[in-house]
Amino acid sequence: MKVIVDTSVWSLALRRQQQNNSIANKLRDFIGDGRIILLGAVRQEILSGIKHQVQFDKLKDNLRAFPDLLLDIEDRELAADYFNICCRNGIQGANADFLICATANRRNYEIFTTDKDFIGFSQYLPIVLTKF
Repeated sequence: MKVIVDTSVWSLALRRQQQNNSIANKLRDFIGDGRIILLGAVRQEILSGIKHQVQFDKLKDNLRAFPDLLLDIEDRELAADYFNICCRNGIQGANADFLICATANRRNYEIFTTDKDFIGFSQYLPIVLTKF
C-alpha cells in the first residue's frame, strides 16, 4: 500500500538527523519499497522556514526524487467536506491535513504522521494511519 508522508515525519527524519529513530527507519523502509507519496502542500511545508539557502537547495534537490501526486477537484472538495465534518464535531485542523486525509481515502493510501491531530480526525473520517 502506498503511504502519504506528512510534514511531521519528513521534519523528524530529515531536519533533526536522528539516525536510529524508529520513525526515520520506517520512512527509509518505505522509500526503499517505493511506497512514498508526496503532496505539493507537504513539499511546501517541508521547505518553508529553512534559513540557509544552501540547506534549502540541498533539501529541495533531494525531495525532487519524489514527484508530487497530482490532485483533482474531487480531492479538494472532499478535503473541504472533511474539514466541515470535523469542525461540526469540535475537531480543528489545517487545510493541508484535510487534503492529506481526502487524498489518502480516495486512493486507499495510508497516512504516515506523528501529528496527533490525525488521531482526532480518524474518529470521524475513514483514514488509515501507519502504525510505528
